[in-house]
Formats: sequence, C-alpha cells, structure tokens
Amino acid sequence: MKQVFSLIEKSWSGSSVQFAWQKTLGNFLAVTGGDRTVSIFDRHGQKRNEITLPGNCVTLDWDKDGDTLAIITDKSSAIYLWDANTNKTSQLDSGMRDAMSFLLWSRVGTLLAVGTTKGNLLIYNRQTSRKIPVLGKHTKRITCGCWSTENLLALGGEDKMITISNQEGDTIRQTSVNSEPSDMQFSVMKTDERVSTRESTVSVVVGKKTLFLFNLNDPDNPIDLKFQQSYGSIVTYRWYGDGYIMIGFSRGCFVVISTHIREIGQEIFQAHNHKDNLTSIAISQSLNKAASCGDNCIKIHDLSDLREMYAIINLDDENKGVEHLAWTDDGQLLAVSTRRASLHVFLTKLPILGDACSTRIAYLTSLLEVTIANHVERELPVTVSVEVEPSFVAIGVYHLAVGMNNRAWFYALGENNVKKLKDVEYLGTVANMHLNSDYAAALFEGKVQLHMIESEGLDAQEERETRLFPAGDDKCRILCHALTGDFLIYGTDTGVIHYFYIEDWQYVNEYRHPVSVRKIFPDPNGTRLAFIDEKSDGFVYCPVSDRLYEIPNFSPTIKGILWENWPMDKGVFVAYDDDKAYTYVFHKDAIQGSKVILAGGTDVPFSHKPLLLYNGELTCQTQSGKTNNIYLSTHSFLGNLKDFGPNELAEMLTQTLMLKRFSEAWEICRLLNDPSGWNELAKACLYHMEVDFAIRVYRTFGNAGMVMSLEQIKGIEDHNLLAGHLAMFTADFNLAQDLYLASSRPTAALEMRKDLQHWDSALQLAKRLAPDQIPFISKEYAMQLEFTGDYINALAHYEKGITGDNKYQEHDEACLAGIAQMSIRTGDIRRGVNQAIKHPSRLLKRDCGTILESMKQFSEAAQLYEKGQYYDKAASVYIRCKNWAKVGELLSHVSSPKIHLQYAKAKEADGSYKEAVMAYENAKQWDSVIRLYLDHLNNPEKAVNIVRETQSLDGAKMVARFFLKLGDYGSAIQFLVMSKCNNEAFTLAQQHNKMEIYADIISSENTSNEDYQSIALYFEGEKKHFQAGKFFLLCGQYARALKHFIKSPSTEDNLSIEMAIETVGQAKDEALTNQLIDYLMGESDGMPKDAKYLFRLYMALKQYREAARTAIIIAREEQCSGNYRNAHDVLFSMYSELKTQKIKIPSEMATNLMILHSYILVKAHVKRGDHMKGARMLIRVANNISKFPSHIVPILTSTVIECHRAGLKNSAFNFAAMLMRPEYRNKIDPKYKKKIEAMVRRPDTSEAEEPTTACPHCAFQLPECELLCPGCKNSLPYCIATGRHMVQDDWTVCPHCDFPALYSEFKNMLQTENICPMCSERINIVHLKKISDCTQYLKQEDMDH
Repeated sequence: MKQVFSLIEKSWSGSSVQFAWQKTLGNFLAVTGGDRTVSIFDRHGQKRNEITLPGNCVTLDWDKDGDTLAIITDKSSAIYLWDANTNKTSQLDSGMRDAMSFLLWSRVGTLLAVGTTKGNLLIYNRQTSRKIPVLGKHTKRITCGCWSTENLLALGGEDKMITISNQEGDTIRQTSVNSEPSDMQFSVMKTDERVSTRESTVSVVVGKKTLFLFNLNDPDNPIDLKFQQSYGSIVTYRWYGDGYIMIGFSRGCFVVISTHIREIGQEIFQAHNHKDNLTSIAISQSLNKAASCGDNCIKIHDLSDLREMYAIINLDDENKGVEHLAWTDDGQLLAVSTRRASLHVFLTKLPILGDACSTRIAYLTSLLEVTIANHVERELPVTVSVEVEPSFVAIGVYHLAVGMNNRAWFYALGENNVKKLKDVEYLGTVANMHLNSDYAAALFEGKVQLHMIESEGLDAQEERETRLFPAGDDKCRILCHALTGDFLIYGTDTGVIHYFYIEDWQYVNEYRHPVSVRKIFPDPNGTRLAFIDEKSDGFVYCPVSDRLYEIPNFSPTIKGILWENWPMDKGVFVAYDDDKAYTYVFHKDAIQGSKVILAGGTDVPFSHKPLLLYNGELTCQTQSGKTNNIYLSTHSFLGNLKDFGPNELAEMLTQTLMLKRFSEAWEICRLLNDPSGWNELAKACLYHMEVDFAIRVYRTFGNAGMVMSLEQIKGIEDHNLLAGHLAMFTADFNLAQDLYLASSRPTAALEMRKDLQHWDSALQLAKRLAPDQIPFISKEYAMQLEFTGDYINALAHYEKGITGDNKYQEHDEACLAGIAQMSIRTGDIRRGVNQAIKHPSRLLKRDCGTILESMKQFSEAAQLYEKGQYYDKAASVYIRCKNWAKVGELLSHVSSPKIHLQYAKAKEADGSYKEAVMAYENAKQWDSVIRLYLDHLNNPEKAVNIVRETQSLDGAKMVARFFLKLGDYGSAIQFLVMSKCNNEAFTLAQQHNKMEIYADIISSENTSNEDYQSIALYFEGEKKHFQAGKFFLLCGQYARALKHFIKSPSTEDNLSIEMAIETVGQAKDEALTNQLIDYLMGESDGMPKDAKYLFRLYMALKQYREAARTAIIIAREEQCSGNYRNAHDVLFSMYSELKTQKIKIPSEMATNLMILHSYILVKAHVKRGDHMKGARMLIRVANNISKFPSHIVPILTSTVIECHRAGLKNSAFNFAAMLMRPEYRNKIDPKYKKKIEAMVRRPDTSEAEEPTTACPHCAFQLPECELLCPGCKNSLPYCIATGRHMVQDDWTVCPHCDFPALYSEFKNMLQTENICPMCSERINIVHLKKISDCTQYLKQEDMDH
C-alpha cells in the first residue's frame, strides 16, 4: 500500500485526533486535535482551510453529498458549517442553552440532528432552514445516535434509554438498556423471507460488553448478544453484506456474526488480528475489503474470503499505537489516526488509467504519478509527477498526455528525463485522447479535435495545426476514435467509420455500418480495424479490400480489444471483459477466404485491465498501480517444449496451427514424431496457402506425391487458381470448383470433376466450357449409371457418346457395346443381340450372353456364346435347353468336365455306351468309365489299367467284385486291399488259403496294427513261424516275433536270424537281447551261429564298443580265411559307425584297417602299372605277414616280384631270403621259384632311398610311406589312394566317407576309376575339393586314436 501523505501538527500533541472524510467525493479530509481548530486538507495532503473554534471540537460530520461540514464545540451553543464549494464558514445558532454533545447528518436528506448534554434535541433542515427543538428527549447527555434511510432518528444517552423519533422529533418507540449505550447503527436484519429491505433494526453496544439488537417491528423481543470474556470489550462494529456484522474487540480479535434469525449468535469467522489491542474497524463496500487497526499496524482482508489477507501496513514509527481508521466512499484512500496525534493516508485503490503505444505503456501508479515502461525493449521505467489527478492518460511515440475535465497536460519524453511541454484547454470535457508522433486527438462531447502537439515553428501550415471533426455540416456525433501513425479513424452514432489521412490532410476511406459504432481498435499499422457496435457485436474491417468480417462467439460484455504487437503475429488479437480474454486470429490468406476464428480463452484475474499484447503475453494494469503479466492459454507452446508429454504437445500443435505459428508447429511435430502430427501441419499449410512450407513438411514425412503436386503449382500467381488446387488437395471439391471458375483457367474445374468421376457435374461444366468433351464424358457417365443400375439413362448417355468420327473408333465401339448391353437390360433384346453380333468384340458377346442367360433367354444367350467362341458356356446353355444335338457338335471344342459329364449321363441313358465312356473319360469320371467297361463293354483289362493308374477306391471295389465272380481270388484280394476293404480281403484269403498273397499285398501298404496282428495269428496257427514273426514285428509284439524267428527253420540266407536281430534292435528290451545272444552263442541248441550276426545285433542295439570288438574278431576270422575285402568292409563300416557316434576307435581296429587297405591298394597300383607304389604297399603288408596266414607265400612272392620290378633290389632280396625258409620254399609257385632262388644266390642290394615328405603335425621330414613320425611320435593319417602319410598342402577328403587322401594322387586315380578305394562309393571328380586348412582333420585324428 502506498502512503499518500502524513499529517503531524504540534498543536495536536497530547490529545486524540478526530477526522472525517468528505462523503461521496472524498476530496477533503477534516481533522481536529486539541487545538480549537478544524483543518481541511485535500486528498493530496494540501491544507485548504482552517476553521478556528471558541473551544475544542466535540464532533464533526459531513452531509450526504459532501457539500457541508458541521462542527460543534464544548464551549458554544452555535453550530459551525463549512461549505466545500465556496470554501466559506458560517454559524448557526442552535437556540439551546446547554452544551452540545452529539451531531449527525441524515443519510438521505438535508436534516441535521444535534443533541445536548442535558438530553435536549434540535433537528435542523438545511434546505428550508427550519429548526425543530425537542426538549427532554433524554434526561441525560445524548451520547450516540443514527439516522435510517427512512429518516428515522435513533438516539442513546447516559440515561440508559434508546429513543426512536421521526424527522419531526416525535418519539415513536423507546426502550431501556441495562448499561450505557454507544455506537448506534440502523440496518436491515436478515429474515427467513428476506423480503423486507427497510432498515427496521437498531444495533447498539451496551456497556462495551454486549450488542443489543432492537427490532422496531418486534419491540418486545430485543436480542442481546454477549461475547466471550477473553475477547475483551467491544471497541466498534460494522454491518456489511447481507446482514453480517463485523465486531472488533479490545484484545485484538475481530469476529463476524450473521443476523439471520437461524444463525443469530453464531460466529461465522474469527481472527486474532492484533497481538495486544484492536482500536478500530473500517469496511469499504466499493472495494469489498475490511480493515482493522491495532498495535502499530493495519490489516486488510478481502470480504469475499476473510481468511485471505489482502495487505498488511506496518507503522513502525507509531510506538504508541494507532487509533481510528476510515475509508473514502470510493475506497481509494484509507486514513488512520495514531495516539501520537498524527494522521496517515494510504492509497488502497487507484483509478485504472493506462494507455499503450506500440510496446510502450503508460499507467497511473499513484494519484499524481504516471509511470512509463517498455518491458519488451527492456527500457527502465520512468515516473512522471503530474499536477492533477488525471481522468485520462495517453502515450505517443515521443509524448505523454494526462488530463481531467477539459484540460490536458503534455510532456515530452527525452532519453533520460520527462519535460512538461504545455497544457491545452478543449471545448468540452475530454472523454479520451490518443497520440501519435506529431498529433493529439481528443474526443469530447461527440467531437474530435486533432491538433499538433508541438508547433513546428512559424513555417508550419496553419490549417494543418488543428482541425475539428466532424465538419460543421455533418450532424453526426463521434462515439469513438483512434490515431495510428498515418490515420485518424473515428466511428459515429450513424454507423460511419471515417479514415482521415493526416499526411494529405483529407478523408481517404469510409465504411457505413447499419448501427452506430461504439468502440474502434486499429492494428499497429492501421490496415485492419476491429470495432464493437451498438449491439455489442464485434467485427474486423479491412479498409484495403473494404471487406467486413464478423468476429465469432463475441461476448456482449467485451470491454476492449488489443492487437498483437509482435511483428510476426499480425492477425492475432484479444477481446477482453472483466473475467476473460478471448484470443482471436484473423486468417487473411486462407483457401476458403479470409475469416476470424476464436482460438481460446484465458481467465483474467480480478480487477486486471489488459494494456498490451506481445507474443502471447498480456500486460495488465491492477488497482494497486502495478502491472502484471498473464500468458494466454492459447500460447502455452512458448515454454520449454521438452517438459511436456505427447497429449499436451498434441494440444499445443492445434494451438500453433490456429495461430499460424508454423515454425513452432514444426518443432512440436519433431518432438511428437508422429505421422498424424506432420499431416495436420501440412494440411494447415495448405489451408493457409503456405505452399513452400507445406512442401518442406510433406518432404519430411516422405509424401512424395504431394511434394511433386505442390512443386508443380507453387509458381502460380492467380490467387483463385492456386487456392482451387489447394482446396482440391484438401478434398473440398465444391470450393475448388468455385475457385477454379473464378480463376483465369475455369476448365480446371472440368478436369477436376473428370478426375473425380463426378460425371454429372462434369457434363454441366462441359456444356459451358468445352462442348467437344460431351461425348467422352457421356460415355463415362453412362458406365457409372450402368454400374449403379440406372440402365435407361445409361442407354441415353451411351447414345449421346457416339461421335461418328473415325478418329475415335475405339470410343464409338465402346459406346455401341454399351448400347447393346443396355438395350438387352431395358428389354429391347432384338436390338441388343443384333448390335452384339455386328460388334467385333468377343467379350461383348460373352457379356451380353451372360445378361441374356440371367434373363432366362437361353437360345439367344447360347447363340451369342457360340458366335463369341465361348464353347463351354454355349454348350452349358444348350444343355439347359436340352438341345443335345448342338451340344454334340460343340463337344470337340469344350474343355469343361462338367459339360462332358452331363453329356455322358445323357448318352448312357440313351444306351450309347462308347460315346458315354469317351465323355466320362473327358470328364475324368473314372468310376463311371470302369463301371461301363465292366458292366456294358466287357473290357476288364481296360478297367484294371484305369484302376491302377487312378488308384480309385470305388473302381477297385468294382474290379474286385468282377474278379470274385470269375473266381480269381488273388486278384480279388489285391483290388479289395486297394479299395481299403481289408477285412473282406482277409476273410477271402482265409477262406481260399490265399493268406501269403494277402500278406504280401498288406505289407506293401500303409496298414493298421490290427490287420498285421490278425495275419500274424493266422500264420501262427498254420505254424509258419517266419511269416508269423514278421507280422508280429510289424505290429510291435517283439517277444512273440522273436520267439517265432528263433523257431523258424534256418535257410541258406539265414533271413530269420536277420529279422530276429532287427526285432531286438527295435524292442530295446534287455531280456529279449539276452535271449537272442544265448541263441546266437548256441546256448539253447548247442549250435553257435556266425559271429557276423552278433556284430549286427550289437550294431542294431547301438552298443558300438561291443560291436567294435566283435568286428575285430570277425575281421580276423575273415583274414584268416583269406576274405580280405570282407574283413576290410567290416572294419570300415565299424570305423565309420564309431566315428559318427564320436566313440574312440580302438587302435587295433585302425591298424588292421590300414594294413588291409594297403593290401587292397596293391591291386589298384599294379593294375595301373605303378609298380613303385604297389611295391611300397606290399612291403608294408609283408612286414605284417602274420595277419595273412592263409596267403603268406603268395603275398611274399608278389612282394619280391613287385620290388624287383620297382628297382627295390635290397627289399626284393630280403623277402626272397624269407621265402627260402624251409616251411615256405616248397610252396612257391614253380613259375617264379628259380628266379627267386637266383636272386638269393646272387644278391643285388642296391636300392634308392625312399623320398621324404613333411609330417602334417610337426613338419619333420620322414619317408613318404612311414606312418609314425619320429619327430612328434604321432600316428599319421594315411592317403586312401596311395597309402602314404598325409601332407598339409595336398589334402582332400572323400566326399562320402570323409577319409583323407592326397589331392593330386586321388585326382589322378579318379581319372581312370571313379570309385573310392575305401568306401567303394562312386565319386564325381567335380565334387573333390582341395582343403587348405586341415587342422580340424588332424585334431579329429588325434581324438579317434
């Protein structure tokens, strides 16, 4: 709260200060102390008069209008009256002899009541100067009293009586109280009905403790309200609102009670406002505020919510405390007196006066102070002290004007100071004023005076200095005006808005509105004008185009409009009333034309008046002389966007698009990253014709089609044509058509309607714009009508579509086809059929045929189908007509099985079986073919062949029945099984002892376990053990199967043992396994079986280690018998199996396989004439000759011969010497005996060294046929083609068995023989791959051994 002034008079010290504000106006304050004077001060603290009295002032009071101040003193019976208008004091003789004690003016008239110390009363009428003395009203001093609005006078005195008198002084009611009354007030007490507005209740404090309520209508039942003792005594109270009383207590509390009869005596609110004491309470109804004072502070509450503390004023210097408190009637000023005999006046409410020019604002900050600020440009605020309390303020580019009544004071705004220029008097009271850089325009009494603020010296043209509007001959009254940089604009009561161009000093534009224009608000440039008319409707007027746009949803309570001062937001403005500011946007360049839209509303706090709008920020002026900034809810996107979630961002996107803030919308879309957001932005750009920005948006979210379309139209200068294209892109086709027709290229409308297939609209447009297009549009329209089923109109448009021009032959043919079809549809069948037959198109014949067929016109339909070479359809229709002759003619052309079938059935019914069979075959109805061959044509061979080819179940049944009749049971069984009649086949086999045939057939089919079991049981009964076992195995009864296989008599191929092994392998049952092992070992019959079966058993059981041991034994036996290939194969298969199962291979097996393989390689090398390799392999075999006991001599002989051939003389000699041993000598083949003996007798021990190659593990050089490396002690893998050890850089493997070989050697070997020497599989040389990295094979080799 701002302190306006303080008063401290030395003469007052030591006494209590009394003061009273002038009623209604509040321009004067009358103050008196203990100095026998009453001083009159104005509201700025200037002393205007001083009234000297003969004694101390007892009391003083202003009349209701504030014209007269009445004063009484303790030493005189005269009443002193001071006239505020003339500043004169007069005396009125009361005619009373005793001293005055009480004085009060009436609240409604000019009556003054004066009471004396003896209880007498004088009522004085100021208007008529009539005095009414009433003696003995009270018996003692009259101390308090009050007037009602009906001019009833209530008085209280020291005689403890309360009297109610009328204005003539007659007592109409009286009552006594039990203690001295004080602080008496009239009021309306709340009742249930609340109908009475008459002041019928007198309230009075009795004995400082209770509040006494005396109702004149119910004098016998007064109400006495007592309060808690802790509150202290009652200091004062005030009525307010709807029958509420606020009471202040001496100990610092104030309490609010209601006088409603139901609530009476209840405390509605209580606050301990002051620590030690409370001395006064004041209520301002106009401010809706209550103030209490006590200690050394004032606390102000809001009456609408008492809990809310509006303000606290601390008077730190007043250590003795404060005393009395009073507000002016308008609530602007609050005066408080103190016990130090001083008086302070505070400003509690300022008139809200302010003005803005561009971003600069001027507003009242105190009664005599104006502040100029420019928050946007960050200029420091400047305060200007003015001479009078202004009633208007105006700010310009370089000037400030303030004024009241008919005067205005002008100030020049410098860089750092403000200089007073001049004051101007006008011809009437100025309602408001506007300034620009050079001129001021003042509105007074329906006129506007435009004048220069500073005359530019002598050379200024006199007629340009000032001008009064309107001109003398114009009888209108100006209701509002505005001044922009270039124009004076004013609106009149006749509804005319005039634009006066200052530079040319003449009118340039006028707009006539149907009703008077109340307020006008131009935008900063003056190119748009918002105005409010007499009906409280709002409009935006564009003088450039002379167009008017209504402001939608315009509230009738709107007080004013502010245009956005941010240069980028030209079309935005707010319209505000007391509670809300509505944001509007003027969309100038939109496809649908210019219009105003409502973007949203923002709440305006209480008593805020908007002054300036800049980038969504509304600067408002408040009652306290400050400004406050509000952010419009429609501009919430101006904060930090990253703080918001997707829902808020989506709302902000809508706001930005409404306000045309496309860059901000772009940012929001980037954060949302949602295609629908980008799409909305793009659509808004199209709507506002921002083509370049729309292209940028569409490019961002990848809509290439729109980018290309917009690129094509972006250079168009014709506004309507461009808008038409954009309206079409936004699917507003009617608007697009209107815009196209208004543009320089109206045919675009026709093109659009054609593209949209709106043929009816296109036809209308073509008649006007392009008659040559009518046939083509007619054809398209006819097709559309045909589709919707409007055949009559379709026919008419097809007929219109014929051009008769050879250039458009294809078009004409399409129309003729349409005519043909539509003629048929509309019932003119002959015309349609003739047209279709004449027409070259096959498809037309088919389509017309289909229509005729649906209309049951079969003969015409078939005729057209035949003409169009649709033979299947023609035949089908002929069949429906039962025209079999025609069907027979067409049959060779028909592919549809259905038609052949229908024909076949017809022929069979006629007994033409051969033709029927052919037709059935064409129809792929094999069962019918088989039936005819068996039943009518007696050709079973053909029937059997067809059954075998087609696997037909029904056909197989028929053939089976046929063979049954002939007694060929084997064939019958075969065909019964084929037809899935297993039970019948089984019974037949049983009856005719053909079970073997049935069993053979069944086992090759997918058959159920029951069938297998029934066969097994049959064979069991017949003691055919092998067959019984076989079928028990098939149905999973392994124990029974094994029993029968063991019982089965042995045959040469021992098939039953093989089957027994398979049974045990499948069963995985230890008991069965042991049973079979016992049988194989000969435990049961004393006849051990061949070891190979044991090997197979172990393999079937996947017991590979036992199988391996058995394999070695078998191989050894085979070797001993000389079956080396068999031994090799057994070992190889076992080796491969173990390798697959990742089981370690026994070294004995690996060694035996290597030696046997070396032996097998000898033949291959010798056959190819490679004696060296043969000899090397034979040396390896001969060194292990004990493994070949049955062929020792032949092998040694071969070794000697091959070594000799290969030039290995020393080796030949060594093995020849071995042969000369007595046990071998006689067994040598006589052919070679002599030669070998000669070799021994004449030894030649010359022999070339064996070539060396690198060890694949450690690269040690060792002989190429050596398989144990002396360097790393590893067994080396050997080549399956040569028997040599492997080397790293010449490595390959057999694609089948994965055994290694030297790539070069294996390749050479495969040139002559394409079989792997190890696994005997065929190898295509192409599949042989050289392996560069053989480490995995070496690792594997290590694991295997």
